[in-house]
Amino acid sequence: MSSQTPPLHANHLFRYLFEHASLGIAVEDLDGRLLLANPALCLMLGYREKELCGMSCSEFGNSEDSTHDSALFQRLRAGLIDQYSMEKRYLRKDGTQRWGRLNVSLLKDGNEGSGPLVFAFVEDITEYKQTQTALRESEQRLHLAVRAGRMYAFDWDPRTDAILRSEECRDILNWTDDPEHETGQSFFERVHPDDREAYTAAEGGLTPEHPAYQTSYRVLRPDGSVIWLEDTGRASFNTLGKILRVTGMVADVTVRKGAEAALANVSRKFIEAQEQERTRIGRELHDDIGQRLALLAPELQQLQENPLILPEVRSRMDELEKQISEIASDVQLLSHELHSAKLHYLGLAGAVRGFCREFSEKQKVEIDFQIDVLPASSPDISLCLFRVLQEALHNSAKHSGVRHFEVRLWVTADEIHLTVKDSGVGFDREEAKMSQGLGLVSMEERLKLVNGTLTIETQPQGGATIHARVPVERDSVRAAG
Repeated sequence: MSSQTPPLHANHLFRYLFEHASLGIAVEDLDGRLLLANPALCLMLGYREKELCGMSCSEFGNSEDSTHDSALFQRLRAGLIDQYSMEKRYLRKDGTQRWGRLNVSLLKDGNEGSGPLVFAFVEDITEYKQTQTALRESEQRLHLAVRAGRMYAFDWDPRTDAILRSEECRDILNWTDDPEHETGQSFFERVHPDDREAYTAAEGGLTPEHPAYQTSYRVLRPDGSVIWLEDTGRASFNTLGKILRVTGMVADVTVRKGAEAALANVSRKFIEAQEQERTRIGRELHDDIGQRLALLAPELQQLQENPLILPEVRSRMDELEKQISEIASDVQLLSHELHSAKLHYLGLAGAVRGFCREFSEKQKVEIDFQIDVLPASSPDISLCLFRVLQEALHNSAKHSGVRHFEVRLWVTADEIHLTVKDSGVGFDREEAKMSQGLGLVSMEERLKLVNGTLTIETQPQGGATIHARVPVERDSVRAAG
C-alpha cells in the first residue's frame, strides 16, 4: 500500500482547514484581487464570500497602512521577496475598524498552470491592540500622576542591599550622585537622625503574614534642605520566611507636612486661648460671682430674724436661701471644671478621681472608675486627657439615656489609655462627627497635639465607648521603670 497521500485527499484536507480555520485566509492573484476567502475572514470583515471575491485587498484596508502593504506586495510580485508580515488595520463593511496580523506568502506554481498565487493569513488582534492601547494610556496617566504627586517607585534587594528607583527620584532627592541606583545603607545615612528608628522599625516588622508597611520620615538633602517622604511598600518572602525584595512607592509629602504643622500650630494656639479663657471665666466665677452669692446667705438670715417679717415671707426666704446655696454649689463646680488647677496639685489620676466623684454627686449618676498608678506626664498630656474625660462624661450623661458609666485610666508599656463607656442608646459615628453637640472633633484635635488617637466603638442601641490613647513619654517610662 503506497504511503503517498492521494491528491484527492490533500485537496479535501486543504478545503477542511480552509473552511474551519480560526485565522482569516485569502487567496489572491498578483494584482491583489481576492480569489478565495474563508469564513473566518468573511466574519472578521463583515462581508459574504461572494462579496469579497473579486475585491482588491486595498478596498478594505486602512489607507495609512495600505501604503506600506502595497510597497511590500510590489516587492513580492517582482520576485524580490517571497513572504512578509505586518500589523495593519482593516475596515469592515459597516465602517468599523479591526486590527489584524497579516502574513503573506507567494506560491510560484499555481494550480493547473494558473500562475503564481498569493496566500494571505490574517489573525484578528483587535482585542490585543485595544488592551495594549489601554495599558499604554494607563501607564501615561500613572506617569503623569506620579510626576504631579511627586512620587517615585523603588525596588530594594536585601541580598545585595541595592535600591533601584524610577527616574522621578532625581527631582525629589536631588542627590549629587546617582539617585536611581543606591544602597540601603547609604540611604539610611541620609535619613534624619531623629527618624532613623522609625525608618528601621518599618522594615523590621515585616512578616509573611504582614508584608505591607507605611511610614514617614525626613531626609537630609545635599543642599542642606530637609524633605518629608512617605514610604509605602510591600515585601515578598521565600518559603523560609526570608525577605526576597521590597517594592513600593515613595511620595514627597513635604508640603503636606508643612500644612499639617501650620494647622496644628493654629489648633494649638486656639486650644491655648480656649484654656486661658476657661481659666479666666473659672476665676471670675469663683472669686466674684461665687463670693457674691456667698454673701447673700447671711443677709437673708438677718432678714429672717426681723420680727416684722410675716411667716409666709419667712418661709419663702428659706426656699430662696436653699436655691442660692445650690446655685453657689453649681458655680463652684463649674469653676472647678473650667479651671485646671486640680491637675497641677493632684496630678492626672487625682484630678480624674476627684472629677468623677463631683460629677457623680452633681448629676446623680453612678460612675465606676478604675485608675492605675500612672507615670509622670507632661502638663499638655494631662490636660488633654482630663478635657477628653470631661467632654466624654458630659456627652454620655446628656445623650446615652442611662445613669451608669465606666471610666478606666491605665498605662501600658508605650501608651496611656482613657476609656469612658456606657450601655445606652449609642450613636452613628459619622453623623456625630458632623454634629457640634458631641465635641468629637474637639477631642480629636486635642489628642493630635500630643500625638494621641481617639477610637469610638458604638452603634445605635448598642452603647458607646470613647477610647483615648497617648504615647508615654520616654523619660517618664525610664522614671517609672
